[in-house]
Amino acid sequence: RLRLHDGKLIKDRRYHLRTYPNCFVAKELTDWLIDHKEAPDRETGIRLMQKLMDHYIIHHVCDEHSDYKDAKLLYRFRKDDGTFPLSKDVKVFMRGQSLYEKLVSVEESILKVREENSVKYQRTFLGCEMIDWLVQEGEVENRQEAVELGRALLEHGIIQHVSNRHHFFDSDILYHFWINFRRRRRLTELLNENSSRALSESPDSPFCLRKLNPEPGNTSFLSVQTNKEIKIVSAVRRSSITSLSGNSNPYFSAAPTLVFPPVAECNPKSVLKRPVTNEELLSPGAPYVKKTLTIVGDAVGWGFVVRGGRPCHIQAVDPGGPAAAAGMKVCQFVFSVNGVYVLHLDYQTISSLIMTGPRTLVMEVMEAIE
Repeated sequence: RLRLHDGKLIKDRRYHLRTYPNCFVAKELTDWLIDHKEAPDRETGIRLMQKLMDHYIIHHVCDEHSDYKDAKLLYRFRKDDGTFPLSKDVKVFMRGQSLYEKLVSVEESILKVREENSVKYQRTFLGCEMIDWLVQEGEVENRQEAVELGRALLEHGIIQHVSNRHHFFDSDILYHFWINFRRRRRLTELLNENSSRALSESPDSPFCLRKLNPEPGNTSFLSVQTNKEIKIVSAVRRSSITSLSGNSNPYFSAAPTLVFPPVAECNPKSVLKRPVTNEELLSPGAPYVKKTLTIVGDAVGWGFVVRGGRPCHIQAVDPGGPAAAAGMKVCQFVFSVNGVYVLHLDYQTISSLIMTGPRTLVMEVMEAIE
């Protein structure tokens, strides 16, 4: 984004007697990606920009196009118009980056190469050293707040104990920054990651059903299939952007990236008796009634599964979850999410809308009249 500003590709542009600030022309940006070796061809450039759209980093200036089109259309970075969703995860990641930059730029930094059990580690520090530094620099008010910050950084994969055995403590335990924020990353790295299409299938998704028995030590979700079979899925917090699957570390799996966790098969078979079109839903006299549901998510999620596309439907509802309490039922069709009309969208896009929105979710659904 900053390079595009410097190159004057991002600027105020006038179209149909209206001025759109800080935007770029999609076709010009695709040319720029190829000229600056960020993409080998136009197809790859389009895929890269679509990836940024999927993650709410760029959008069409009027939100009339959900896909990135290699044409003379105007798009804008959400950071340039204040619509970039600053979730808890993003805030923690940005705080970690800020602390890292501050630490590596000072003389006599606490970040050093250290050795433990004959293994050398880069960018290491002692837990008590980090807490001393945070308090001295005014980054936190007290040591307890510093411990909480350290734990948040560790849980988001920004720092870790050098051998993955401890959480963050005010002690002489050795930690290091797991992410090297100064490594130059190329856009094409995004295409080597898992697709965001796995979002609503993943154990990190808010659409996996709620934790059944949330006592300490219980680490599984029960996801109820349409055929009443029960499948165990790894349990993680709703707010986490990392997955615990495939890793023995009890606190996090890896550095957070602009991707979602691996697929966990959830409710693959539709509960609908037959396909329903938007035309059928919206036709005059159709046997459907619209309802507005206000769902206040808990610490785990909202307690429902959405599937399909154009229109999407409710695939499953946790009987003891927030969605059920709000009146959500299986086979309802999703009309809008937080005021955004979504009948024309697929479930992956709706998943992203909900994930980046507030915990209090307002949905309009269409329910068949008995």
